[in-house]
Amino acid sequence: MTRKSSEDIQKQIDQLKNQKKEVLAKEKAQARKERTRRLIQRGAILEQYLMEPENLTNEEVGEIVKYAFNTPYVKEFIRGFR
Repeated sequence: MTRKSSEDIQKQIDQLKNQKKEVLAKEKAQARKERTRRLIQRGAILEQYLMEPENLTNEEVGEIVKYAFNTPYVKEFIRGFR
């Protein structure tokens, strides 16, 4: 039976730390991809209901959304999803 030296153990620790970093980086990248996809899909949904969306600025679209979501009817409707 061979005993592992402290150097061998330290190498294993370092390898595991690196593996952990890689896994965390992959998870972060996956979450970023999912968020990007969701934003694109939801932006497309919003655009289909706007008249001439290419002629609106981001600020104008923001104002439209803010106005729409501040109505009592919409607030009540959204509460139904929770």
